[in-house]
Amino acid sequence: MAKKKNQTTPKPYPTEEEDNNASMVGEPAIKYPYSNFRFEVILANASQKPESQLTAFEKMHIVHDGVSKKDLELLKSKADLDYTMLAKALSVTRATLINKKRGEKFNSGLSEKILGMADLYSYGFEVFENENRFNQWMAKPNKALGGQVPYDLIDNQFGREEVKNLIGRIDYGIYS
Repeated sequence: MAKKKNQTTPKPYPTEEEDNNASMVGEPAIKYPYSNFRFEVILANASQKPESQLTAFEKMHIVHDGVSKKDLELLKSKADLDYTMLAKALSVTRATLINKKRGEKFNSGLSEKILGMADLYSYGFEVFENENRFNQWMAKPNKALGGQVPYDLIDNQFGREEVKNLIGRIDYGIYS
């Protein structure tokens, strides 16, 4: 079947000029070609792209520089968590999170945990295409996790990895 002359093939990715124009107006969200959902950066002061799209070297750089309390507050807001829940997920005391001043940065160990959590939530928001829907999913028992609540598993690297793998299976349409 021949294509009509007036039909244009949609561009799969924005051109470099379109990308540059979007960043010049200070647009924090990135639009991906396969979805109408707009992804916002969770740790906006540490990165210019969604955490789930960062390379290992970019993540290492962020951890080395440290994640600021301001970025933690952005994660807290996006993930719809309070300080008690964040402290549990990050395996630290609530006071450790609260006592830090807004511009101060956390040490590399805690920054790595915060970035790992932001990476998980960023990927979840991307797959579910809705922050509230993903936040609700994180709070409900899941059969694929042995009936456990995904949030209850993210207090260590292996739990975050298991939850992220499950999100990946959902992304690829594998029954989970």
